[in-house]
Amino acid sequence: MTAVKDTHVLDTLEFTEDNFLVNPHDWTPEVGEAIAYELSITLTDRHWEAIFFARNFYADNGESPTLRQITKRGGFQTKEMYQLFEGGPAKLVAQIAGLSKPTGCV
Repeated sequence: MTAVKDTHVLDTLEFTEDNFLVNPHDWTPEVGEAIAYELSITLTDRHWEAIFFARNFYADNGESPTLRQITKRGGFQTKEMYQLFEGGPAKLVAQIAGLSKPTGCV
């Protein structure tokens, strides 16, 4: 998938004060691309693996995964997650994946 330059898809969606999608069921890959574009993140296949891991984790557990859960269960190294999602990997993955803020994220 390529970076989106038109983020109009986000205009009809509801977000929290912290910029997390209110309804995870409103999410599509196009929404994820638009959110990533707004966050200045160019998504690669590895980004998408983390995003889909988070969505599947949410579907199974009803909550967004923490960084520890992503690294322990998702097959990612902590250092790699900080390279892919600089500044707060679990929070950024959840935002792009259309999920709520993970427990413990500031």
